[in-house]
Amino acid sequence: MADSSSLRPGLTHTQMIAVDERLLVPAMAGFYTSFGTMPQVFATAYMVGFIEWACIELINPYLGAEEDSVGTHVDVSHVAATPSGMTVRAEVELVEVSGRKLRFRVRCFDDAEPIGEGFHERAIIHREKFAGKIARKRDQHRVGA
Repeated sequence: MADSSSLRPGLTHTQMIAVDERLLVPAMAGFYTSFGTMPQVFATAYMVGFIEWACIELINPYLGAEEDSVGTHVDVSHVAATPSGMTVRAEVELVEVSGRKLRFRVRCFDDAEPIGEGFHERAIIHREKFAGKIARKRDQHRVGA
């Protein structure tokens, strides 16, 4: 059975994603209308989500059945534009384990060049306890409560 206590610095993972129109900045305009007229390139928000996904894929085999993780901090640059049709590669490395807190070094590349780098942090949670906290928060902050 998997157990997060076996997570150690030095673990690495590489994840790939094909950039298409769904991952471009204007695709976000359904929620954030000002994005509709922006350049047709890989969105920073989607790059951050991609980085999180790569980190999740790295640690999931080490988590127990009752464990999951949530993102707690992102500090990344996005320094080069990636057009539709290219592939983006995320290289992530677990660099620090402090109790339930995990810190990753992250780097992203497209087919031509590096496009971003930085750090991402996640916290390991107990699914049931976390769900209980969220339910209490929702119940305590309902309109009219």
